[in-house]
Amino acid sequence: MNRFGKAKLLGSLGMTRRTLIGGAGAMLLATMLPLDFAKAEGTETAQKIADHFSSVKNMAGEFVQFGPRGEQTGGKFYLSRPGKIRFNFEEPSPMRVISDGKSVVIGNRKLKTWDIYPLSKTPLALLLSEKIDLGGKTVREVKEEPDLITIKLGDKSLFADSTITMMFDPKTLELRQWTITDQQGKDTSVMIFNVQTDVKLDDNVFKVPYDEVHNQNSGKAR
Repeated sequence: MNRFGKAKLLGSLGMTRRTLIGGAGAMLLATMLPLDFAKAEGTETAQKIADHFSSVKNMAGEFVQFGPRGEQTGGKFYLSRPGKIRFNFEEPSPMRVISDGKSVVIGNRKLKTWDIYPLSKTPLALLLSEKIDLGGKTVREVKEEPDLITIKLGDKSLFADSTITMMFDPKTLELRQWTITDQQGKDTSVMIFNVQTDVKLDDNVFKVPYDEVHNQNSGKAR
């Protein structure tokens, strides 16, 4: 098993309400102590990787998600920058996660329920942003090793102590995995593979069923 396989893969991108909104809803409580928000100084290689990742506007592939209790699920994902992502989970999981650039929704097809969160309040916003600036205030840590570049991002004003950590292959410059850590220190990790970039994706892929979400909320209010 390579380094990416050996990495501590605990968590997902927000399949649960706590994961998504805690660090992001769609995904966050690790210690209540204040964290050091000093700007991380990214190396030239790390910034090159961040720029490459930011330049990829569309991608699609397969994923395996590892939850805080070690649970494992998989499926297909679709990403369009800025702000859009969709996760289609394999059966028997009833879950689906969609971000249309404004909101992140977590749906349960079996229960026919939806949870909705502002994308800007979740760490997914950092993953899906137009650009990753390693001199910016959101960078917590940059770690460069021969076989792995790790970039950890967070914004205390938006996500409290929740963070998102992205792992890249320094040779191919490709994203391999990300982990969202919530304010309780619980990790949800997503490993991606068989990735295709610059694919054409229809806007309907990222369409949020607001009618269903609002109708559900109206029913609860009665």
